[in-house]
Amino acid sequence: MRKLVHPKNYKSPLDIKRTEKAIKLVKDTFQENLSAEFKLRRVTAPLFVLKGTGVNDDLNGVERKVTFPVKDLDDREAEVVNSLAKWKRMAIADYGIEEGFGIYTDMNAIRPDEELDNIHSLYVDQWDWEQVISEEKRNLDYLKKVVRKIYEVLKRTEFVVYENYPEFVPSLPDEIKFIHAEELLEKYPNMTPKKRENEIAKEFKAVFIIGIGAELADGKPHDGRAPDYDDWITFTHSGYRGLNGDILLWHPVLEIACEISSMGIRVNKETLLKQLEISDSLDRKDLLFHKRLLNDELPLSIGGGIGQSRLCMYFLRKAHIGEIQSGIWPKRMVEDCDEHGIVLI
Repeated sequence: MRKLVHPKNYKSPLDIKRTEKAIKLVKDTFQENLSAEFKLRRVTAPLFVLKGTGVNDDLNGVERKVTFPVKDLDDREAEVVNSLAKWKRMAIADYGIEEGFGIYTDMNAIRPDEELDNIHSLYVDQWDWEQVISEEKRNLDYLKKVVRKIYEVLKRTEFVVYENYPEFVPSLPDEIKFIHAEELLEKYPNMTPKKRENEIAKEFKAVFIIGIGAELADGKPHDGRAPDYDDWITFTHSGYRGLNGDILLWHPVLEIACEISSMGIRVNKETLLKQLEISDSLDRKDLLFHKRLLNDELPLSIGGGIGQSRLCMYFLRKAHIGEIQSGIWPKRMVEDCDEHGIVLI
């Protein structure tokens, strides 16, 4: 369990009943606007997939997955999804989605190795989305264009929340700041990645950090990224690697950087093989997802996940993710929250 942040004299502007209504408003508003902005069709997604197909997200490659045997499949093991990054790409192929259109879905995951704190829980809920693109759009300029559109959806949602709950005065800046992870390292060479995120988010309030997963000048990546969905190896016109990144917002109550979205332009055949080689994972190329991509059965795409509970935390000025979603917490954390006026659902 990470150290809990206690905002001084904290009291949520909304009680539990009003919070539940406000959560629905945030989620309905955001997903409707996201769908319209990117021409996304809502689809039903799996809660679990079969182990050994390569469809599940490996995150940083060390987290345990929740698994269970399936009786009618001769006790083959299924895994609760970590995200739908690869499943979505197969889905847009199977649905026959055309260029410029895409899909979105509700993704629910269980991550038992998560270190619990104000913004991390065992349960992950996010909108997973994927859009078909052309080869010409596999570049940094298009990535930034998409990020700006997502940011406009965030700002529209913020205004709707304010119209219904005037106590939440809009605070998002007019524009989101773009910075590459390499530039961030140069700016704060003696800080850890998380501290660098806090500093840049505190300064600009809304930031997109480009290039998550590639090795930086200090020999380490800014953060881990699986090798088989986002493209973090391609050089851009700026001379840095990476066609992916994270959207961070400065949380005014917790006074920390809060990652709202992880997203990126997806690997093509060439970058998949390069990234598998770099991560010593070439054995994956014989798995279902990877074979389909290498056999030209999957379209080029861009996509990501957007945290639902974290978004609600931000707009409703909550100090703990347990004020948004029902969960289980260490006894010490529950007592700590109660002592500091944080009412967990």
